[in-house]
Amino acid sequence: MPPLLIERMMIQPPEILRVTKPRVACDGSGDIPAALGHPRVFLEIDEHGYVDCGYCDRRFVLIGGPADTPEVAGLPDISSGASL
Repeated sequence: MPPLLIERMMIQPPEILRVTKPRVACDGSGDIPAALGHPRVFLEIDEHGYVDCGYCDRRFVLIGGPADTPEVAGLPDISSGASL
């Protein structure tokens, strides 16, 4: 099997969360305790309708936005700057 194919089989796709507000917070937790996640960052969904966390690659998609489609997993990464 070619090495690239093996890599693609082992890499899990990022988690996609559908949200109702354009400003979201991410700390990498979910199924794990928050202490094992990453620093909390606040992300802003722009006109593309989605944003990716720069730490954990979790993708936040605005419900009803332009990216709220089944193809959202194939869209390029859009990271938003962290803010306090």
